[in-house]
Amino acid sequence: MSKFTIYPAIDIRGGRAVRLVQGDYSQETVYNDSPVNAALEWQAQGASWIHLVDLDGAKAGHPVNAELIGQIAAAVDVPVQLGGGLRTEADVERLLGLGVERIILGTAAIEDRAFVERVLARHGDRVAIGIDARDGRVATRGWLETSEVRAEELARELAAKGAAAFIFTDISRDGMMEGPNVEAIRSLAAYSGADVIASGGVSRIEDLRALAAYKEEGISGAIVGKALYTGAIALSDAVRELN
Repeated sequence: MSKFTIYPAIDIRGGRAVRLVQGDYSQETVYNDSPVNAALEWQAQGASWIHLVDLDGAKAGHPVNAELIGQIAAAVDVPVQLGGGLRTEADVERLLGLGVERIILGTAAIEDRAFVERVLARHGDRVAIGIDARDGRVATRGWLETSEVRAEELARELAAKGAAAFIFTDISRDGMMEGPNVEAIRSLAAYSGADVIASGGVSRIEDLRALAAYKEEGISGAIVGKALYTGAIALSDAVRELN
């Protein structure tokens, strides 16, 4: 029986846990001054993974909050995954060395394929590829640019190179509390043959049920941010029900 994992999201900017609306750095809400405390709180509520995003790193193109991320990884007893600004092998090795269990490569998958393939060859089982799509095409650089690459094609190519999982975000749904694009996520899983973690648009427990219904098809989990922070979804209840 496949397991469906809920990944509470902690987006780090300026050393604090924040949320952005549709990736817009000018639309920020601070949820916790201590990302470490936020992670411990989600663990206490039953999280089996923690999803971290270095927003400063995503914008800068290199990790900015590495020390804080290491503190989070050390503080919790569950694995953490991290995305945001990982574009060199040195940065990847550094973050894995700080205790991050899985790293997420995003923009780099489009802009430096050779780098991605080298990292996959060395750490494939600890690498997820973040695919952020707008109208089926991959967006890069913190969603500031959209490429001509189709999400499904990228996933199929990188699954063949050893990617452990894909994290799929439909940008139009992110932070808007409109529900995830279930069909697009199913399609990506079918096309790539790999596990896909849904991200963006989860606003109520019904959204998680709709995704978990396809866990046998490869939808292995969902990243949840705003809905947890606003209380629209109670993590402990969701974990109990879905597993």
